[in-house]
Amino acid sequence: MGLNVMNKVMSNKLYIAFYIAPAFILLMVLIFIPLLLSGYYGLMDWDGIGEKTFIGLDNYIEGIQDKLFWNSALHSFLLALFSALSLIIYLAVSIILASKIKGADLLRKIYLIPMLLSSVAIAQLWVKVYNPSNGILNSFLRTIGVENPPSWLADPSLVLFAIFVPILWQYAGFYILIYYAALKNIPESLIEAARIDGATPFQIAMRIKLPLIKEIVSVTIVLAIVGSLKYFDLIYVMTAGGPNGASEVMASYMYKLAFSSYNFGYGSAIGFLLLIITLIVTLIIRKVTETKEKLEY
Repeated sequence: MGLNVMNKVMSNKLYIAFYIAPAFILLMVLIFIPLLLSGYYGLMDWDGIGEKTFIGLDNYIEGIQDKLFWNSALHSFLLALFSALSLIIYLAVSIILASKIKGADLLRKIYLIPMLLSSVAIAQLWVKVYNPSNGILNSFLRTIGVENPPSWLADPSLVLFAIFVPILWQYAGFYILIYYAALKNIPESLIEAARIDGATPFQIAMRIKLPLIKEIVSVTIVLAIVGSLKYFDLIYVMTAGGPNGASEVMASYMYKLAFSSYNFGYGSAIGFLLLIITLIVTLIIRKVTETKEKLEY
């Protein structure tokens, strides 16, 4: 009886529309309409308060020719590259945790702790870690004989790497949890059969576990790279894009234009260009990481 009612409901287009309407309205109000408005404001010369003046594609053309924008884009792509490479570390840790080592449950809980903290709290914590005078990192370097440890957040050649470390730390638990769940879904019988055949733990990881979770890995690559291209809060709190733009990323550059320089029209155009770049990169990554064969177990 219940199954017949469910089939009747799911075959009625009015019921289907009724159930998806709340989610559709939320998506329109919170995502699609703001995106369209951002593209529209990019066509205006506007300070965000006064009257808007239509200037066509001038803001977009200026953005394409803006060296500061492309410099911030380079930093965003470097951050995305770092994030993608860090997935190797997360995957290795997940494979170790899924191998029934002692204390695996405790370690998984510890790795999740940074996810419970806000990005602002994490940024403030690491600013203190990197403090050139009394930060824990430079204090440690002095104890092992480094006389002049670097000013991590003030050195243009080091600041991006310094920022990457807290980002890696912040998202470690998220990706480890995803990989760990995928690995635990692999039937233990496959692993045992490989062990009986004489496979080493490394061979089991490379030839059995990785192929079986490659779709999950593809998804995390997209998440890591696209998320890095849009990254803003931790970087802005730690360095505000400094020194001299050495840690400026596309999102922080857009924020400064719109809310610090009050060039809301140009900032909106930069935000829309960021959207287009992110979509293009997403499509490319999905194409490159697309798996034609679906493994079943």
